[in-house]
Amino acid sequence: MELNNTSAVVTGGASGLGEATARELSARGVKVVVADLNDELGSKVAAEIGGAYAHCDVTNTEQVIAAIEAAVAMAPLWSAVNCAGIGWATRTVGKDGEYSSAHDLDLYRKVIEINLVGTFNVCRLAATAMGKNTPDVDNMRGALVNTASVAAEDGQIGQVAYSSSKGGVVGLTLPLARDLAVVGVRANCILPGLIDTPIYGTGPQSDEFKARLGAGVLFPKRLGYSSEFATLAVELLSNSYMNAESIRLDAGIRMQPK
Repeated sequence: MELNNTSAVVTGGASGLGEATARELSARGVKVVVADLNDELGSKVAAEIGGAYAHCDVTNTEQVIAAIEAAVAMAPLWSAVNCAGIGWATRTVGKDGEYSSAHDLDLYRKVIEINLVGTFNVCRLAATAMGKNTPDVDNMRGALVNTASVAAEDGQIGQVAYSSSKGGVVGLTLPLARDLAVVGVRANCILPGLIDTPIYGTGPQSDEFKARLGAGVLFPKRLGYSSEFATLAVELLSNSYMNAESIRLDAGIRMQPK
């Protein structure tokens, strides 16, 4: 699938995996809408790559449509990459055995709403816009890449909400691809392992913590780079024969219970 002279929406594009993907797409001649809630960082990234910024809550249909329309205004929308998401660590039951100390149900719903429902919201709307494109030689009109996590398969203690949400993203991949085949849109999913993003902070303590995490990786024994996620995401977009796949990007790690 040709990416040059097309547009893309990247959610969570202001930092981390999303930022790296937005920059990689821009380097391939794509006009990128950086969709995020961080106006300062999002505007900065968009300006540096010659794209556009859209303040976007992925669960807000009107804001997602606005981000998509901003992309369409620059060039035909052929790509959407979902990197927006949140994490949460809480055990299912509390230590005191009281009902009140069990996992907060509203927090569980929030993680599911953003990570899973938000991902699907972007997919359904982006695919609708892509369906208006003139098809290429393969009768293709676009492609989606969603971000899950190895926690979808190796969820650790305290990750019930996060793992549930990411397992849902993996689970929607095949039926989503089957649904969208009729309009010529592919859908794939990446399950990142331990990737070095701003979530780990900076400084000596952060470096020591990341080194300990990296020691548990099979090979190479380090955290992944955001650029490694980005190049895989772009390959999934551009390779016309990649469809309905969920790919672990984790250097062989299998997460332990804690």
